[in-house]
Amino acid sequence: MKKSLLLGLLLFSCIGISFSQEKAWTSSKQPLEEVEILKKKIRKPEFANRDFLITDFGAIADGQTKNTAVLRKAIEACSEAGGGRVVVPQGTFLTGAIYLESNVNLHLQKGSTLLFSRDSSDYPLVFTRWEGMECMNYSPFIYAYEETNIAITGDGLLDGNADNNHWWYWCGARKYGWHEGRPGEQKPARALLHQQMAQQVDPRKRVFGDGHFLRPNFIQPYRCSNVWIEGVKMINSPMWNLNPVLCNNVLIENVKVVSHGPNNDGCDPEACSNVWITGCFFDTGDDCIAIKSGRDEDGRNIGRPAENHIIENCSMHEGHGGVVIGSEIAGGARNIYALNNVMDSPNLDRALRIKTSSSRGGIIENVFFYNTKVGQYREAAVRFNMFYEKPGDHIPTIRNIWVENLEVTKGGKYAILSRAYPESPVTNFTMINCKIDGVELPYQVDHLKNVKLKNVRINGKPLNELK
Repeated sequence: MKKSLLLGLLLFSCIGISFSQEKAWTSSKQPLEEVEILKKKIRKPEFANRDFLITDFGAIADGQTKNTAVLRKAIEACSEAGGGRVVVPQGTFLTGAIYLESNVNLHLQKGSTLLFSRDSSDYPLVFTRWEGMECMNYSPFIYAYEETNIAITGDGLLDGNADNNHWWYWCGARKYGWHEGRPGEQKPARALLHQQMAQQVDPRKRVFGDGHFLRPNFIQPYRCSNVWIEGVKMINSPMWNLNPVLCNNVLIENVKVVSHGPNNDGCDPEACSNVWITGCFFDTGDDCIAIKSGRDEDGRNIGRPAENHIIENCSMHEGHGGVVIGSEIAGGARNIYALNNVMDSPNLDRALRIKTSSSRGGIIENVFFYNTKVGQYREAAVRFNMFYEKPGDHIPTIRNIWVENLEVTKGGKYAILSRAYPESPVTNFTMINCKIDGVELPYQVDHLKNVKLKNVRINGKPLNELK
């Protein structure tokens, strides 16, 4: 029995090492095996077979009556009974912030809409992250803190109700409705939050909300475990759409995000572990998927990387980037596997983008970008940038990046674009069986080390080296 226990501990230790130590893959078989191991770790939560229909608690589907208190009562009753589904039936239900409790599945039936209030007073201050910085700010529209076994499922619609006259103009851009003399602009508060973070002010004393104009994110489970989001459609978010923070065991499947406001990223898992994003559609005003781990001091002090993420069978339409790592990545990122995804838009800037800076630091490693089809993009198919935003004293590391079976029909300016520090080159960069057509220039790179190119063709010509 002791031998069996020892063997089990050794096996567990070996699996852990395979997901954390510095390495350089020698074939795609290795990361593909790691993907299969990881898939077995990620499980959607199970819920008791109980339904709590919100109309039984007095919800009114007229799109005008606020149902915030009714939804809270239904969720509390469900959780106190041991869990189950809180069901939103057909109709349009106006609501403010929703707080999800453990063992509750918020289920939207076909034809149902949760329409979120435009009144900022409907979103009380909670402990949250805003652009990778911790603070007290408006509650995300759907929020949970340190809860276990939570879900948002169904065929219904989540409408953030944001537009150029509500929420979006707070970004301070004319494109989104801001103009001189219009009250509401985030730049002073954003600068203050940066300052407080640099001074390492207690995050719970970084109080924002009314008068500061920092837009809330749409869905943010914070320090939760066993999170499942499935089937719903999301539109018109004030800011980031899906933003799990410091969560473990997250499954996001068959979700459709269509939201073209400022900073309307599709899915931003932040400092999470064991995340599986599959079968989703992203048509967004910013990055489709952006993997994060905190900005600058907050990311480094917490020190939790984004790790063990699978992104597969997704469709990325408009957005600044298809699969992006950064820029709030001070905690690092490792073991990111993107497989069998499709991208195509004249407004898609990059297919794979890693963006960081020396104000961030951290290690980004073990990125596997496999079987990707791209119709068109504007800037680069693969983009490394260590000079995103301001510099600092924390030189980042990017290593073990593997791109295989990338097919581009109509490329943009470059196939490969890289800017790195000479003392920290992008290391162990591999491209195999890649066909990129329609680009203006094959590449523009500076500091790369241990580059492997095999059967890479740019505009029909073989690419044998990057220099």
